[in-house]
Amino acid sequence: MKPINLGLIGCGTVGTGVVRILYSKNELLGNRIGIPLNLKYVADLDTTTDRGVTFPPGVMINDAWKIIQDPEIDIVIEMIGGEDLALKLIEAAIEKGKHVVTANKALLAKHGNRLLSAASKKGVDLAYEASVGGCMPIIKTLRESLVGNKVKSMIGILNGTCNYILSKITDEGINFQDALSRAQDSGYAEANPELDIEGLDAAHKLAIVTALAYGTHLDFDNVYIEGISRITPLDIQFAAQFGYRIKLLAISKDHGDTIEARVHPTMIPFDNILSNVNGTLNAVTVTGDAVGDILLYGHGAGMMPTASAVIGDIVDIARNLAFNAAGRLPLLACQPEKISSKSIMPINELVTHYYFRFEAKDQPGVLSKIAGILGKFGISLASVHQKGRKSGGSVPVVMVTHFAQESNVRTAMDEISRLDVVHGAPMVIRIENDNHLE
Repeated sequence: MKPINLGLIGCGTVGTGVVRILYSKNELLGNRIGIPLNLKYVADLDTTTDRGVTFPPGVMINDAWKIIQDPEIDIVIEMIGGEDLALKLIEAAIEKGKHVVTANKALLAKHGNRLLSAASKKGVDLAYEASVGGCMPIIKTLRESLVGNKVKSMIGILNGTCNYILSKITDEGINFQDALSRAQDSGYAEANPELDIEGLDAAHKLAIVTALAYGTHLDFDNVYIEGISRITPLDIQFAAQFGYRIKLLAISKDHGDTIEARVHPTMIPFDNILSNVNGTLNAVTVTGDAVGDILLYGHGAGMMPTASAVIGDIVDIARNLAFNAAGRLPLLACQPEKISSKSIMPINELVTHYYFRFEAKDQPGVLSKIAGILGKFGISLASVHQKGRKSGGSVPVVMVTHFAQESNVRTAMDEISRLDVVHGAPMVIRIENDNHLE
């Protein structure tokens, strides 16, 4: 039987992992598919670096467009990342009638509607399991395993760098900058870590799974995003006193006409399983009306875990090709004409619980001034702590609220920050706690 020809564009960390699995498990994959896979070309600008793999003559090339133009290539595997060149290559591959596998979450979050529409019209598959959660099969779970469920919510840790940093601050009491330096020294954070620590990476992933879960178009632009750079050891200590840990969570909930989609530091109770997911690991809980809660957990990045997800996509497409069944699964889980126009709820409409920390002067009447402003905006308090830990003449005043609306919280914080008894901007952290403070 004629082999399925593959063309890999980008042989960096994950691309090298893909090559290793294809070569070391070639017979196993062929047995599972029923058709052999042939890695015809690997394109990379760097063709000389030793990647620990021996390429047959003529396989390693430096021209990605040769893969796109070759009529024998059945599946193009895009592993270069970025947006500009990757977008051009994938669009060209689709136009040529080639199937595509990618791990490029930023590209999908921003241009996915355009690419998926093109692939659907051309009758080719565009697979992207590795774009979210590394080896966790969250895409396959939403598209296939939970197809009989109405998904109610998804809450997850989708960025290993932030989870590592917050774990270090929690376990060792070091500050954010020191924890970031540790992450960079260990290879878990880039030299420019903004994409991770400001929540953008997690938001790209959340946009993708939100569209899949609720049958909507991709809408990255309206995902609310807040990073972890302001989190301090003091906040983590106070969180623990209230029975919480702080995690960067990606949260998505279906409210019928609208959807929540937000990424920000969040306090979750000790008994929430996500609070014990530490280091660089990722995890996501999905709640469906038939299954209840399920948990996916695993390595969200790294050479071999991510390569494993890429191989899974290659095999899925190869199986479709074996039975002439391209397009068997709708690319966004719903048939294109059935995709809904639900909008993402503005963050100001969010109603949840909040943690506040103010740096206030150590003098009588401070608490009453702050509480008075909160009361004016309908924000009621579940707990108040005032600690005698002076810092620059101020003491931390910490409060946890009952349900409050984001718009009221923001207005109140703005007014409180202008009080002469409060120093600096208040710290605000949202709380997810299954309504325990209701």
